[in-house]
Amino acid sequence: MGLGDLGRGLSRGLGRGVLLVVALLIGAAARAAPAESFTGTVTHVTDGDTVWVRPEASSARSKPIKLRLVGIDAPERCQAHGAEAGAALAAAVLHRRVEIRRRATDDHGRALGTLWLDGEDVGARMVRQGHAWSARFRRDAGPYAREEQQARAAGLGLFAHAAPESPRDFRRRHGPCDARP
Repeated sequence: MGLGDLGRGLSRGLGRGVLLVVALLIGAAARAAPAESFTGTVTHVTDGDTVWVRPEASSARSKPIKLRLVGIDAPERCQAHGAEAGAALAAAVLHRRVEIRRRATDDHGRALGTLWLDGEDVGARMVRQGHAWSARFRRDAGPYAREEQQARAAGLGLFAHAAPESPRDFRRRHGPCDARP
């Protein structure tokens, strides 16, 4: 197939799907931040999977960065065990020096990455203690599936409840916490 044939195929509608895929890939590339590592201090904990980190003075950044921990899904603030998950994360990292391994930026403008405290992956810790689920994607059990299985078996945290509702299902049924009265 020559370029002329490709152009005619695109103009006939065959390429609409291809153009859509290309547009989506370009959009995703625009949101992707270059992978970077830096250290800073946690200044605020929003909930069980989101913190604000002020990069160290040696960094080119100075404003606090909102970081969503990749690989975990903690209960919503207004959901059962939501306050406990936020408190557990705060007890572990608030006002502590941490390392961030940033991977990307999400649709809400938050940095996405892993948070490390004294060489420990904080996301793994949250799941292991029963304060969050390993984030699933389709049939993939997520990066912390083993930690979640152990927390479930031990009945820790949110897994002490007979049938804990995942944050995704909670949002689908009730909407976001901010929209609730």
